[in-house]
Amino acid sequence: MRTLSGILFTLLFWGTLSVSAQKSTIYNSNSKDFETAVSLYTAGQYASAKLVFDRIKTNSANQEVLSDCLYYTAMCAIRERQPSAGSLMERFVSDYPTSTKRNQAYVELGHFYFQQENYEKALSWYEKVDEMYLGANESEKYNFQKGYSFFVAKNKKEASIYLNKVLNTPNYGSQAKYYLGFMAYEGDDYKRATQYFDAVATEGKYKERMSYYQSDMNFKQGNFQKAIDLGEQAMAKSTLAEQSELNKIIGESYFNLKEYEKAIQYLKLYKGKNGKWTNVDFYQLGFAYYQQKEFQEAVSQFNKIIDGKDFVAQNGYYHLGQSYLHLDKKQEALNAFKNASEMDFDASLKEESSLNYAKLSYEIGNSYESVPAILMAFLERYPQNSNQSAIEKLLIDSYISSKNYKEALAILEKKGTQENKLAYQKVLFYSGLQSFTDGEYKEALERFEKAIGQQKDALITARATFWKGETQFVLDDFKNALLTFKQFISFAEAINTAEFKNCNYNIAYAYFKMKEYDQAGNYFQKQIEKGTDKVRMNDAYLRLADCRFVTSKYWPAMEAYAKVIEQKGVDADYAFYQRAISYGFVGKNEKKIENLVSFLQLYPKSEYRDDALFELGNTYVTENKDEKAIATYDQLIKEFENGSFVSKSILRQGLVYYNADKDTQAIAKFKQVVAAFPKSAEALEAVSTARLIYVENGKVDEYASWVRTLDFVAVSDADLDNDTYESAEKQYQQSNTSQAITGFGAYLTAFPKGIHALQAHFYLAQSQYSNGSEEKSIPNYEYVIAEPRNEFTEPSLMRLAEIFLKAKEVEKAIVVLSRIETEADLLQNKTFAQANLMKLYYDKKDYANAVVYAEKVLENPKTEADVKSDAQIVVARSAMETGDEAKAKSGYEKLMTAQGELGAEALYYDAYFKNKAGKFEDSNVAIQQLAKNYSDYKYFGAKGLLLMATNFYALKDSYQATYILETIIKNFTDFPEVVAQAQKDLETIKAEESKTNSSITN
Repeated sequence: MRTLSGILFTLLFWGTLSVSAQKSTIYNSNSKDFETAVSLYTAGQYASAKLVFDRIKTNSANQEVLSDCLYYTAMCAIRERQPSAGSLMERFVSDYPTSTKRNQAYVELGHFYFQQENYEKALSWYEKVDEMYLGANESEKYNFQKGYSFFVAKNKKEASIYLNKVLNTPNYGSQAKYYLGFMAYEGDDYKRATQYFDAVATEGKYKERMSYYQSDMNFKQGNFQKAIDLGEQAMAKSTLAEQSELNKIIGESYFNLKEYEKAIQYLKLYKGKNGKWTNVDFYQLGFAYYQQKEFQEAVSQFNKIIDGKDFVAQNGYYHLGQSYLHLDKKQEALNAFKNASEMDFDASLKEESSLNYAKLSYEIGNSYESVPAILMAFLERYPQNSNQSAIEKLLIDSYISSKNYKEALAILEKKGTQENKLAYQKVLFYSGLQSFTDGEYKEALERFEKAIGQQKDALITARATFWKGETQFVLDDFKNALLTFKQFISFAEAINTAEFKNCNYNIAYAYFKMKEYDQAGNYFQKQIEKGTDKVRMNDAYLRLADCRFVTSKYWPAMEAYAKVIEQKGVDADYAFYQRAISYGFVGKNEKKIENLVSFLQLYPKSEYRDDALFELGNTYVTENKDEKAIATYDQLIKEFENGSFVSKSILRQGLVYYNADKDTQAIAKFKQVVAAFPKSAEALEAVSTARLIYVENGKVDEYASWVRTLDFVAVSDADLDNDTYESAEKQYQQSNTSQAITGFGAYLTAFPKGIHALQAHFYLAQSQYSNGSEEKSIPNYEYVIAEPRNEFTEPSLMRLAEIFLKAKEVEKAIVVLSRIETEADLLQNKTFAQANLMKLYYDKKDYANAVVYAEKVLENPKTEADVKSDAQIVVARSAMETGDEAKAKSGYEKLMTAQGELGAEALYYDAYFKNKAGKFEDSNVAIQQLAKNYSDYKYFGAKGLLLMATNFYALKDSYQATYILETIIKNFTDFPEVVAQAQKDLETIKAEESKTNSSITN
């Protein structure tokens, strides 16, 4: 007989059906055929009996005879277990509802379907039976089989009623006790189950089965050793499914007896319910490994506890964290403790997990939330914890070490306790440094001033004062910067700061920017005498030389320039040039010439080459070496055909010819200047000098004819032109901006093509810009740059670039910046143009051009460090955008020393490329550094966590991966694209895990 759930069996003993052989009254008339058929049926010759009954049915019309024949025919079929037997008896019941054999037919139908193991149908017929008409033997069989049918149907109440009726019968008593015992076992009534099982335990057919159930019952009753003994006894004779369950019972019993080594042997053989393990199963095996100090094996089990929301999960996550600590995997431990600390099932576990989470956050950093906030929350939640004082110390230090200054400030300002004032001052100071690094100077200044106001740590006060001065300097507030620097050096603690060694340098620059060159030079000298790093030393000598030069102290200037030249730094060419022209100021023109010639040979690509050529030509003129002067000017014109000295050089050549009485050559040069550079100062001087030649030679008419062709010279209105212009220019020189605007406007209205139109447009633009009318200044600057190259071209281009950049007029800015790059004389302006072109092209997603300009910036040795960082990031980002990851990797590697957001980005990509290379653990180390050192940059923190989840899944640690992704989804809603990717990755992992969570690795 089939049993329930594959674990029950039945031993049924069929009694012999007692059939009354009495003849019905209809056959008392000596119906020999009927008696013969009944005799054959009674003798068990069912086939023969059926033939006779079939013959009688064919020859008889009597309904009672037909009824009995159909009944016996059905009974014959039942006895022979024919498939049609059920339908035959059901036909009898249907056709002869008043037959006296109907009740027996119900019984037989129930027995037939019971024998067929169709217990549901058997019950349907048993329910129709009138039990009072059953004999004793028939009643026992009926009660047992009906009880068992209810048992199979899971109707334990009805099953118990009928099985109890045969509990003490010899034929069915043992079976009834077994099934009653099993129902008690399933109902966790182990006392009654034991009574029933014990009653049949000596019978061989039950003994094997009892060991399994008794093992389970003893386990559930806490009799673990007995459960183990009975389980091992039952193991050999159990099915595979039962063996799996027995391994679980025995393993868990050893687990409860704290015999973990033995527990592991059995627990790992368990196959799970329906082929899958529960979180409890993973926890028990993991904890057993943990107790055996097999921490890696423990981790492999604990981290399979997915989506756990109960005490078992909290306990598992806590011990997972401890296992990771033993394996020195602190990031993984942090995640596990965080998970356990967020559950409320066990208060002591929650507190211990919170403590470990706080400590690890301080130690390795935390991308989820600020470390100070974590430590503060712990102190507030567990004020009686024995680690309170230790956590308070970590809290104070964490404000600085976390570098998450904004959140730290928010916490400290909210807390506002006296004991945190020192920490508050430090955080204000370091926050100011961070803002300074990020170019947020006004915010930095505010932080430094607040830090100074706290007065809790003299060293921090001194340092904050210094950096306040630096910020004021960057904001062009040189006067206050100077006062602040001097205040800094007055502090007793200043000498103990890192900033003190270069304080004279900073003071010197403040004086330098204020054009107080004597004082500036004195402080540069002090810095030189005190000593400093190579870069500052070189610059200090250079600026000392400039200060002495500006104040006409040429010999000291030349000595300082010589020091710069000796050091062969990036400004050696400038120093060489300055020293050369200094010789001229001390009356040493031969020495000046010698040095200028050397300069041109030593520095052929110097930005001062055109200056040197022009100055050399002028010096030749002074020394009456006209041919060399003319040749030098020619060289300058050839090499710098678009340079600012071209108009001046041609004019100088004309003057040389004029002074040598070579009037024809002079006139030719003057006309060349006027034609190529109309409206320029040189053109006006050329016209003026040419007039003298024409007058001297009596060719006034010829001069007048020529002048009339020039639209910027009106001879008859010249005096009025000059007077009107000079009036406006006077207001400009006196910084009367509004009056200057009115004056230049009036001049250009009266003389739109006047002698001074070029200057008027430029100075009007400058005045409008200074007055805040940037938009109005644009046409005037554009007028200047549309004219041939002149002294105002470069400053006008620079101002237009500034305006267009500020207004985000990208295309106009690109046009102007491109001209600056090709036309500017000052290297710093070329660099400015290249740096901004780089940024504009990058913003336009024109990555090819962005990289071209970035590389130009990087190749320039005089580019400042912050601009080089910008260029390097453009190279790296552009490479990423265009799929050139090798170039991007190289670019980001060069940014690893950057600070602030660039540093965070570089470190993220360090982790990214390590992930790409399959170095998942190394990638996670980089992400930990990102969390610790750049926690203020949440975007890269979120992306780092996303990458960390990928790393962990690649390392087969699905727990860490899923937990991190869930935390991203919960905590980083400010970055929807990161959350969306996290959601997608989480769904992928859970789908994969659902396929593989059916077994464990032994």
